[in-house]
Amino acid sequence: MEWGLDELVFTTELIVSELLANAIRYAGGPVRVRLIRDQRLVCEVSDPSETQPHLRRARPTDEGGRGLFLIAQLTHRWGSRYTASGKTIWTEQLLPD
Repeated sequence: MEWGLDELVFTTELIVSELLANAIRYAGGPVRVRLIRDQRLVCEVSDPSETQPHLRRARPTDEGGRGLFLIAQLTHRWGSRYTASGKTIWTEQLLPD
């Protein structure tokens, strides 16, 4: 299916890779990814962990800790919610005109 969102490809790939890396590293499997095109492009990554993510600023010497800060800069909104089997982290990107 063609969505005509070529200008969002790079950003969406970066968002998905950051969320997947966090889910795999901290929660293990199974991990589920959904992209939903509605009034905005929604990316959801679900995992079995109940630990909610938190935004923090990494120090210059830290090797990690910048993923959610980057996601917050690249998306219109983001958040997380508990589910029956863990949590889902979601992001929204505005669609191009």
